[in-house]
Amino acid sequence: MTTLNPAGAPITVPAGPPPKRRVPGWARGAGAAAAAVVVLVVTSALTGQHELTSSGTAQAALRLLLPILLAGLGGLWAERAGVINLGLEGMLILGTWGGAFAGLAWGPWAAVLGGVVFGALGGLLHALATVTFGVNHIVSGVAITLLAAGLTKYLSTLIFQPTSHNPRQSAPLTGFDTYSVQPLGNWLGTVEDRHTPVLSDLAGLLRGLVTGFTPLVLLGLALVPISYWVLWRTRFGLRLRSCGENPYAAESLGVNVYRYKYAAMVASGGLAGLGGVALVLNPGQLGYLEGQTGGRGYIGLAAMIFGNWRPGGLLAGSALFGYVDGLQLRAGGQAVHDLLYGASLLAIVVAIAWALRRRWLASVLAAAAAIAAYAVYFLTDTVPREFATYAPQLVTLVVLAVAAQRLRPPAADGLEYRRGSE
Repeated sequence: MTTLNPAGAPITVPAGPPPKRRVPGWARGAGAAAAAVVVLVVTSALTGQHELTSSGTAQAALRLLLPILLAGLGGLWAERAGVINLGLEGMLILGTWGGAFAGLAWGPWAAVLGGVVFGALGGLLHALATVTFGVNHIVSGVAITLLAAGLTKYLSTLIFQPTSHNPRQSAPLTGFDTYSVQPLGNWLGTVEDRHTPVLSDLAGLLRGLVTGFTPLVLLGLALVPISYWVLWRTRFGLRLRSCGENPYAAESLGVNVYRYKYAAMVASGGLAGLGGVALVLNPGQLGYLEGQTGGRGYIGLAAMIFGNWRPGGLLAGSALFGYVDGLQLRAGGQAVHDLLYGASLLAIVVAIAWALRRRWLASVLAAAAAIAAYAVYFLTDTVPREFATYAPQLVTLVVLAVAAQRLRPPAADGLEYRRGSE
């Protein structure tokens, strides 16, 4: 590069090294997904546990990730606007009751609308408490969860008990029809049933994704790119995210911060309510049952944090938790035990990756985790039923501990905002 010195004579400045090309986020996500599939296929082949890659497990995982994904999307909308939404569990509960109430009267699409409306009312209440009255976000979220649990218990006794004869559940609902991509599904089923190593495993995983899905699954998955487009590619989304980064700077540019926070919270509650509908319209249940959310609102919040407040990462975290949940429901402790073998393989891959980047401490910790997981696998034959039941929650804790070092939440997340002050 040539420039001029103060005397006007040209001098040559050596060019610096070319900037490193960053791998696009979608490519990193695709690579991580491919690595996870490879680990599952290898684990299934080495342990003989075919449930790890069966179409039934993949199908169950797809259905079970949906409420977690939608709750996480609700948290994403709220926290990108600067509001911590610890009330996602409560809004999920409201969505289950609202969906069951409307679904019993008018069918599955009415259940979707009812769940969204009830969840949005929970989000509106959280916005009223935190944005307007300045209540601590954590306190408000916990209060909404407790309120939702008590309110739905009372309403269930009042409305569902006369028809179901049980105050804790509703009568059976009419669900959506299920659909499959044919003839692809039949061909994949034929390949899966041959039990050919690797090939049948891949066919089983893919078959579970293209068979037995409902319109609600397609809607939930479509909301991931829609949320990304709205929040990162529109003027509305830019203004909403500015409220979560620096609301006073946004205010100085003419943004009505209160309005955007309220809009984000209504969307957050509606998405969480839709997650509740996904639970009551799950083809394996089709009805409201007290306590059926099982902490999935909190797991959705953890998936959002794991995804670093981005839709793509949130989808990956939801898939992880949904897969573990589906696996333990279908195959119990033995499959979760064999999954420890896969976890040790994955930890070894992570240790090698960190070593190549000269992150020695992280590499050593990953190697230690691999040894610990394999030791538990080698020294035991199965895992207790209680451990298998709470495997998704345990995975949540482990994943958050691993991901904690790279997190970057919105700068003003959870901070009180008052117009005209700073």
